Amino acid sequence: MKKVIVIGAGISGLTAGIYARRSGFEVTLLEKTASPGGMITCWNRKGYTFEGGMHWLIGSTPRYEVHEIWKDTGALQANNPVHFKDPMYTLLEEDGTRLSLHRDLRELGEGPAARRLRRHVRRFEAVCLQPADVPGVRCLTPRKTNLKGVLKMIPAVLLYPWLVNISTERYLSRFKDGRVRNLLRSVVWPEYNALSFVYTLSTFTSGDSGYPAGGSLQMGRNMAGTLESLGGTIRYGTMVRCVRKTDDGRYEVQTDLGTETADAVIVSIDARTAIETLFGEPLQDRWARRLRKILHTAQCSLVSLGVRTDLSAYPETMQLLQKQPFEAASLSYDLLMVNNYARFGYAPQGCSTLTVLLRGKSFEYWKKAREDGTYKAKKQQLAQAVIRRLETFIPEIRGQVEAIDVATPATFQRYCNMHEGSYMTLWRAGDRPCRVPARFGQGLYFAGQRTSLCGGLPVAATTGRKAAMLLCKDFDTVFVER
Repeated sequence: MKKVIVIGAGISGLTAGIYARRSGFEVTLLEKTASPGGMITCWNRKGYTFEGGMHWLIGSTPRYEVHEIWKDTGALQANNPVHFKDPMYTLLEEDGTRLSLHRDLRELGEGPAARRLRRHVRRFEAVCLQPADVPGVRCLTPRKTNLKGVLKMIPAVLLYPWLVNISTERYLSRFKDGRVRNLLRSVVWPEYNALSFVYTLSTFTSGDSGYPAGGSLQMGRNMAGTLESLGGTIRYGTMVRCVRKTDDGRYEVQTDLGTETADAVIVSIDARTAIETLFGEPLQDRWARRLRKILHTAQCSLVSLGVRTDLSAYPETMQLLQKQPFEAASLSYDLLMVNNYARFGYAPQGCSTLTVLLRGKSFEYWKKAREDGTYKAKKQQLAQAVIRRLETFIPEIRGQVEAIDVATPATFQRYCNMHEGSYMTLWRAGDRPCRVPARFGQGLYFAGQRTSLCGGLPVAATTGRKAAMLLCKDFDTVFVER
């Protein structure tokens, strides 16, 4: 039995490990932290659970073929049924006025901008990302190309060149109502290209993109349980220092606990971090140099609050419209995004959990604060400033906050080794994709959301599956999915 070491027990690493184990390989996952899931993670503070990663899941329904990967890997099971929220987002003003974005976009009205948006979204509702088989690999259950589905995607393909070259901000500029523009800005960052915006919105309007019960924590545990039930091994608290190819064509993996040898290695940590730290000297291949040059990171800070009051009467996801911009970490916000988990059992009885997402490039700010000793104080200041702003919109929380946690890009960089602490790649208007090679020589493979613009959970899963297929091809083994 050939031995495979997978570096990182995030979604891509777990996916690759499960498929490799099913296909007959001896699989060991090495994970730096104490739990599975990588960037999709939850943590507990004083009896409250704070969601730190997944906010919706593309492939929540069989409509998207990535759903099969979630079922194959055990990510979705009976223990985490999917909740489909509607409205998706609610714009909330200080006087209590609300404007909601429902899955049915007809509620946006009949203006020319709204009609254009519905037309574009309908085209992308036909786009279903199909995890294709690697040419030349022997599959126990080969996938057949859905020609009918491909033909349905042609209208969306024709829109691709235009949408990928304009920003979401520019796309939304045709909406005359500023409140509607602000509401739609909830879907993706305004800096993302309009393709990202329209496609993401289409996954909601098509009836997909739900939130599995238990969130990131349950999903990661499910996948880890699947791998271990198949006989795979996960070693938590193991930091990988270096990967080196030996003279006999195998690989040595040096960790803080010693050195292991394997026939193949699948690298599923952040590829941008891996090319600098994992191979002794920084990689200088053409694709690695291009990745350094063009990568733009999507960063955010997360302020999580445990509140001694029931907030289930409030929307699940709110955009709080600020009369005066909110200043934080050298950035300015006219909107605060708040996720309300009052209905999800993430808090003691009669209590609620809130998370506030502050998007923007703040890694350097927080890195400097860590270096000059002001990090803890600045996190406390940020939390108190956020609480004061929330009290204006949600007065019930005044004096009721009993648990506070602040995670910055420096936090995610420290715990997850993500470049600049970013959770995704920022796919801006006009950016040309830089793809990390899935196969980097015999027996060495890359997987993970950073390997393809703009990342996310579907990319993590499909690249993990692809790495396992390439492994099977190189070692002349039949690829087994389920």
